[in-house]
Amino acid sequence: MKVALQARLNNSHIDANQSLNQRQLEISIASENETKQERLPLNLCFILDHSGSMQGKPLSTVKEAAMALVEKLTPNDVISVVAFDHEAKVIVSPQKASDLTQIKTQIQRLKAEGGTSIDEGLKLGLQEIAKNKGSRVSQILLLTDGENEHGDNERCLKLGQLAAECNVTLNTLGFGNHWNQDVLEAIADSANGSLSYIEKPENAVDEFGRLFTRMESVGLTNAYLLLELSDNVRLAELKPVAQVYPETIELPLIEEEKQVAVRLGDLMTEKRIVLANLYVGELASGLQTIATVQVRYDDPSLNSSNLYSETIPIEVEVEEVYKAQINPQVEKSILTLAKYRQTQIAEAKLAEGDSQGAATMLQVAAKTAIQLGDETGATVLQVSATRLQSGEELSETEKKKTRIASKTILQS
Repeated sequence: MKVALQARLNNSHIDANQSLNQRQLEISIASENETKQERLPLNLCFILDHSGSMQGKPLSTVKEAAMALVEKLTPNDVISVVAFDHEAKVIVSPQKASDLTQIKTQIQRLKAEGGTSIDEGLKLGLQEIAKNKGSRVSQILLLTDGENEHGDNERCLKLGQLAAECNVTLNTLGFGNHWNQDVLEAIADSANGSLSYIEKPENAVDEFGRLFTRMESVGLTNAYLLLELSDNVRLAELKPVAQVYPETIELPLIEEEKQVAVRLGDLMTEKRIVLANLYVGELASGLQTIATVQVRYDDPSLNSSNLYSETIPIEVEVEEVYKAQINPQVEKSILTLAKYRQTQIAEAKLAEGDSQGAATMLQVAAKTAIQLGDETGATVLQVSATRLQSGEELSETEKKKTRIASKTILQS
């Protein structure tokens, strides 16, 4: 496996007569399977909510989805299952996925009862998945249908950060309409995972399957994007780096000597696109290198860590007679991030009681989605905007659809 790495600016030309120029740097990262080797073995943990509100079809379909995914495992994979209500317990201890019948039987025995303590489930799940990491791809699927009524949301976020530090990807799935999108998004974002919305029970199998397909395509793990800036070049001070595909996530920076690092986690064959906001000071005319990008990663197939990709220089043409050279693909990434941040502003205004201001920003986000060709997302955002404009409140379903529409390009 190797890293497929590409980088390009939204405008590779610089006006020599400007003292400061802003540029957006798009970086595409993926794992590339050169030898068509088999997928890496998984170290998978389900953390499943079985509180009283999951009674009936919700829990039965979640069990069906989990068991369908278990059927896809091989004897080289390790599986563990944690269930939580107001407490947490291990119902399948970490083991090779060889006796699938026994594993499915334990899942099938789950009954709906008790309250909800997400952090207790997370804590126990992290303990269990840590027992069999080795050279496997470690991923958690955390599913809940409710608020963390018996738990501590701040503790959940700290556990999400701990997962990242332990090289575990944490995916969160909100089931139904009463879960907290702020909490589940923050948990997934902190551990480089995916936030999913299972609106109806019958969608559970497909959503579990979608996430499993991603896990199967992981080729490299513990990846960090390394960005080294030349003199007279700096990152924006506020939210300088974000992932824009396959989901939009604000990414924190880690200072490392002369460079900054951004944690990416697992690298799939599906590309990840990251956008960095740069400010370029005065430069001499001619071709100039303003930065370099590289990826540090682990290769479980070789049992090797701290490997490095090629280093790619980021060059600009500094011109006395300036002529812009716009890259339309990078402009699309800029719009993707704009849609997310416009929706964030709308949600903040709504929380402050400014429903008309929220409606206006959602309309702006809907127009941005149209520019992206995201017609389904635009419809979701516009429906929410129209409802607020008419003086109505957003339903829980609409709030969650709006959040998902802000983070992804929706499939029609």
